[in-house]
Amino acid sequence: MKKMLFVFILSLVLITPIQTTIVSSFGPTQDSEELRLQDMLMLMLTPYIEKDLTNYYYPKIIKDVSPHVTPWKIELIETKRNHFRGFDLQITFEIEPTDGGHNISLGKDRMTYEISPGPEVKLINHTHLKTYKYPPE
Repeated sequence: MKKMLFVFILSLVLITPIQTTIVSSFGPTQDSEELRLQDMLMLMLTPYIEKDLTNYYYPKIIKDVSPHVTPWKIELIETKRNHFRGFDLQITFEIEPTDGGHNISLGKDRMTYEISPGPEVKLINHTHLKTYKYPPE
């Protein structure tokens, strides 16, 4: 009986960290003020991102498809401010644009935008990280 109790407790102790790691690797599981603000920012920046990807990079590698951006495929990497309480801000994120129809990822990009009063949103750096093979029709 003691052996069975020991085995049961040991299995609980070993399984709990694995479950925590699996859940945390899928991102946040609970809403927060920070997460809502980040999602609002992504919604506001999505039109700028799509325009820049459509006009500058993806037409060179994929002719028949315009990139489509969904806010849940944007990962915030870093935010910076020019000085304390200054309103010239920079945001860097990684994004995986899709084809818009079947949600097939086209590639992966790192983009940095400068946001300033006006509001003015300006792309200051774009690094294409990966190109995924797009399946032929």
